[in-house]
Amino acid sequence: MKEDTLVIHEIYASIQGESSFAGLPCTFIRTTGCNLRCSWCDTTQAFYGGTRMPRSAVLARALDTGTDLVELTGGEPLLQPAVFPLMTELCDRNRTVLVETSGEADVSPVDPRVHKIMDLKPPGSGESHRNRWSNLDHITARDELKFVLTGRTDYEWMRGIIRDRHLTSLTPKLLASTAFGTLLPRDLVAWVLEDKLPVRVQLQLHKYIWSHDTQGV
Repeated sequence: MKEDTLVIHEIYASIQGESSFAGLPCTFIRTTGCNLRCSWCDTTQAFYGGTRMPRSAVLARALDTGTDLVELTGGEPLLQPAVFPLMTELCDRNRTVLVETSGEADVSPVDPRVHKIMDLKPPGSGESHRNRWSNLDHITARDELKFVLTGRTDYEWMRGIIRDRHLTSLTPKLLASTAFGTLLPRDLVAWVLEDKLPVRVQLQLHKYIWSHDTQGV
């Protein structure tokens, strides 16, 4: 059954590089496969391949790393039905569970104990038309909304979405990231300060600690 197995690209322990959990030891379960092709994607290696594993084996490997924090990422993890019971099983074992998702997949079945880190795709991603706006109905104060920005046009789009969709009424955790090597972080900081925008500017820590194209970190 699809609920019993997952196609896994890699499972490893590192530190969380993004979100309000940045810097904390974290186990990453990276699934294979994604139905989007964002212009700035940095995990294209996870589009294909991978190893099909029993859900029980994935759970065991994640628990064996010993970190309290576990993230499901991809690819797009919510494309695989077994991800949903896996997240519940991790929560049941007292792990703090994060799921990083594109914003196109339906987040409504996610266990409410899980912290959803959900993208809203700006125009520069090439996938802005794929945003599933109904997902915002399932965002709570424990969840985080992330914008990856390629330039000023994306920034202004984000600013408008925060205002028009009343995002601060859903969650205080609004994340503004620069597409690595495309938008200078200092420019984003200047815009945020000028507009007094209620966002957390974040960098991808793992790309500064290790090489930007190193995998498994």
